[in-house]
Amino acid sequence: MSRVKPWREVEREPLADCRIFKVERSRAVSPVDALEHDFVRIRSDDWVQIIPVTAAEEIVMVRQYRHGPGKITLEIPGGLIDPGEDPAEAAARECLEETGYAARTVHSLGSMNPNPALFSNRLHSFYAHGVERVGEIQNTGTEQTERVLVPLRDLRCLLCDNTIDHTLVAATLWRYVSEFLQPK
Repeated sequence: MSRVKPWREVEREPLADCRIFKVERSRAVSPVDALEHDFVRIRSDDWVQIIPVTAAEEIVMVRQYRHGPGKITLEIPGGLIDPGEDPAEAAARECLEETGYAARTVHSLGSMNPNPALFSNRLHSFYAHGVERVGEIQNTGTEQTERVLVPLRDLRCLLCDNTIDHTLVAATLWRYVSEFLQPK
């Protein structure tokens, strides 16, 4: 039995609404000394990512500029789940919008918390085999993506040499690698 006990939240105050997430202050009581402490929490809708794999055993990835590090990254399609949207449907939608590839059957790789020290939401990870190109990329004004086909055989190398260095993308891809790409 764990000696770690949950904290009791006694107050919550919104600090900022940043369009795709909200920042709030949480005041909670320590189960150890009964003192109150302030914490910052980021609230967001859940996110999805999908690993779209073609019949030719290529992952359909996206290259895009990311403002956080100020550089271009290599990622799998993903984004926010719309209110009321099923995570699997959101993953297929993001795949189509960001790559022009249709994911007809989507399979779960599970869900994770992006960073429990700060975030309250979940990342739902999926894969789809046999995706097919059915259209063009449908970027909005705030994102610009380029479709990149990456052979599955190159995936481990791209993860290990930090070509793919987005932690959440890497976590999803490593789950896929451990499930489907075991060394022979």
